[in-house]
Amino acid sequence: MPRRLNAALLCLLLAATPALASPEKADLLLRQGDPGAAQVIEALAKARPGDPDVGVLQVRLLLLKREAARALELAEQRAEATPGHAASHYWLGMAYGARIGQVGTFAKATMAPKIRAAFERAVELDPSLHDARFALMEYYLGAPAIVGGSEAKAKAQAQELMRRDPPRGRFAQARLAMHEGNDAQARKLVLDAYAARPDEPMFRMAAGFAHQQAEEWDQAFAVFEAWTADEPWAASGWYQFGRTAVLSGQRTAEGVAAFERFLALNPQPGTPEPKHGWYRMGQLHAQAGDKAAARRAFEQALKLDPKFAEPRDELAKL
Repeated sequence: MPRRLNAALLCLLLAATPALASPEKADLLLRQGDPGAAQVIEALAKARPGDPDVGVLQVRLLLLKREAARALELAEQRAEATPGHAASHYWLGMAYGARIGQVGTFAKATMAPKIRAAFERAVELDPSLHDARFALMEYYLGAPAIVGGSEAKAKAQAQELMRRDPPRGRFAQARLAMHEGNDAQARKLVLDAYAARPDEPMFRMAAGFAHQQAEEWDQAFAVFEAWTADEPWAASGWYQFGRTAVLSGQRTAEGVAAFERFLALNPQPGTPEPKHGWYRMGQLHAQAGDKAAARRAFEQALKLDPKFAEPRDELAKL
């Protein structure tokens, strides 16, 4: 075969071989709940065996698939193999947290300190890993003293977050205020955090909730509109826009469209289940007087979960 033809063939082969995606691309796919994340992460694992960042992606994928037992097993292996990798310990703590709700009382008692230890180790290894520090604060705040819970330690972590990352620190202080029943102070701190960093999903969600609770409908709609404009794949943003329409009785048609968009997206970490989207959509159709569409939506919710009481009750009212 002539040398020129060999070169042309090589170029064609190279063009047909897809470039290996980066961990950053895999991270985005995971946050979007994209089914393609599994293939990308599998390819990364083959190309970069032993890479702790890729190991974290594998754990996150299993958690997204709600395979908590497998996620924990892998997370334990990764943390043991890379004891100096902070993110591995953080996701070990997250895997323990996902698994603890699936085990018995005795297992919970033995597993809880492991959650604390994983988050503490992550923060020790990387004090700038603010997700881990926030998770540790939440652990101290919510756990009984017998397994290491401590309001004083929670406050110390919140203060450290304030020093290192003021918007995150204000959000942490808001959690403390909520824990103490000071709703007015919590609301102020949440809105301060959102104003300082309006592109943070956690702040967006909390600010939207604050406006919903105060029946500040225009402000609530604005939060979720901005979110979905910036991140059209953000299922929580679409769901909460629709929920605001339900609660307010306003912008009904846009609310229905938001739920349709929500239901068309892939399931994502922390988002409501599709049955809730159908139920809320049914409420909007009922508010608009379209009983046939409401019935279809409520029936779809029940198809997904026959024990779902709310849509069954709504059907009885039609």
